[in-house]
Amino acid sequence: MTTKEVAAGAKPSRLEENLEKVEELSQRLINALTRRHSTPEALNAPAPDLYAKAAQAYVQEWMTNPARLVEQQVSYWGKTVTHFVEAQQALAKGQLKAPDDPGPSDKRFRNPLWDTHPYFNFVKQQYLINADAIREAVEAMDDLDEREKRRIRYFAQQITDMFAPTNFLATNPDALQKAVETEGESLVRGLENLVADLEANNGQMLVRLVDESAFEVGENIATAKGEVVFRNRMMEIIQYSPTTETVHETPIVLFPPWINKFYILDLKPQNSFVRWVVDQGYTLFVVSWINPDGDYRDVGLETYVEEGYLKAIEVAKQACDVDKINVIGYCIAGTTLALTLALLKKRGDKSIKSATFFTALTDFSDQGEFTPFLSDDFVDGIEQEIDQEGILPSFIMARTFSFLRSNDLIYGPAIKSYMMGETPPAFDLLYWNGDGANLPGKMTMEYLRGLCQRNEFAGDGFEMFGEKLQLKDVDVPLMSIATETDHIAAARDVYRGVQAMGSRSKQFVLGQSGHIAGIVNPPGKPKYGHYLNDDLGLDFDDWMTSAEHHEGSWWPHWQAWIKKRSGKQIPARTPGDSTFEPLAPAPGTYVRIKANKLNQ
Repeated sequence: MTTKEVAAGAKPSRLEENLEKVEELSQRLINALTRRHSTPEALNAPAPDLYAKAAQAYVQEWMTNPARLVEQQVSYWGKTVTHFVEAQQALAKGQLKAPDDPGPSDKRFRNPLWDTHPYFNFVKQQYLINADAIREAVEAMDDLDEREKRRIRYFAQQITDMFAPTNFLATNPDALQKAVETEGESLVRGLENLVADLEANNGQMLVRLVDESAFEVGENIATAKGEVVFRNRMMEIIQYSPTTETVHETPIVLFPPWINKFYILDLKPQNSFVRWVVDQGYTLFVVSWINPDGDYRDVGLETYVEEGYLKAIEVAKQACDVDKINVIGYCIAGTTLALTLALLKKRGDKSIKSATFFTALTDFSDQGEFTPFLSDDFVDGIEQEIDQEGILPSFIMARTFSFLRSNDLIYGPAIKSYMMGETPPAFDLLYWNGDGANLPGKMTMEYLRGLCQRNEFAGDGFEMFGEKLQLKDVDVPLMSIATETDHIAAARDVYRGVQAMGSRSKQFVLGQSGHIAGIVNPPGKPKYGHYLNDDLGLDFDDWMTSAEHHEGSWWPHWQAWIKKRSGKQIPARTPGDSTFEPLAPAPGTYVRIKANKLNQ
């Protein structure tokens, strides 16, 4: 721009306009960060003693086996220096190109420039060399017990993931190219996305994974027809409208997890488990749990059982005029269903004909990937948060689960949203995933201390209502469905709990895929299959080796099983034709309560 143009008040360039917007957004960013919800330090990083143990183990290894560590260091130094020298020699010869061998592939480095451009290739290869060196150093620590080593391994991986060159503008070719092409507009949009996420989450950086404006519960998701027929402070019970002229006499009550909303089982018509069950000729009741606030501080597992499970069983029996029902429990609701069944056994109550468990853990002796989050320092941090708020806020749970797959659920989406300025996709599953729920304080600590850390249900007994409840007390006919790549409820751990249950009639089904896709897997889409094996006396590896693979959904297999336990055909029941009058149309009112509104 010339002096003459400036004097004449020339129109500022698009780049200048975008830079001015950045200044404005920076002030909003500062304001959002000042509202940040403070959380205990233990929830953000491991306690210092873990680093002390790691350092002690490293020193111990150095003293007992110095040759091994020297070999590792020399190898690391050699790779690093050799790579640097090769790059320098190429530059000295004027050969501005990457080496013929661009290094190992990694989906984070899809852009061809990572392999063809000498600068980006050098950065990538140095990062991968460093990451390998850190992994090797961790694995060399033989003087740590397996639990501590798992924690060190996890946090070391978090560090290497966080410092990937893709996470920084100066070393991300995709972001740099887009910034140049849009004259800085992509960076402005990215900063707008960042500020909006901080403002929506009280200063916490939770990356928005989905375009929330694209969905509305009851309008384009969770649209199966039904009525809320009962409501108390813990739940609403939805009775779904029949789609067949007759139904099986024995109804089904489905208990979804209260960590998320129930409509994962009714996202859209083509993959709705709710609709499919109703279409098979069953009377289906689904519990929709309250999204609790600080007033629920003293609500524990006993309250969930008494005012949730036992009450829902009573309502279904009364509404359908039957003595027995079938029940389903998903994830933590399956764990609590098992406790409820053990309690009913102690009381001599035979209300349950059969139980189905979806990805439900009952034996926590191996904490697997959750080891870092079930250690005392982290659980102590959760207890501090609960003492302050009365609840475990939804964002802490969301963040915890996200860090199990940080590249896919944190850094990848952050790059697209904050550095590329892209709008999140309109994806119903991700919308549900972000529609989380808070957890009552007392219930959270009972679950973490008694079930997860001390494993009392699978051990000497978990005390409820004055009874010591054990897995062997679960004696109704049951089917348990686990999934092959579940990061939350590992299949081998689910299987171990089923083996300890006292039922004489039980089946274990292993679906392909993970915690959600392996369950929400409707017939007609042969994407994921399942494995069956009637011999539950085998250990998990042997069960898997001799299991028979079946193409397609496990739903028809379950339906054939539940049909035998569902009685004769009777005229279809319409919600409201019993003593329970409709209170609101499905999906009800509790499902619409947002967790972030409660935390403001």
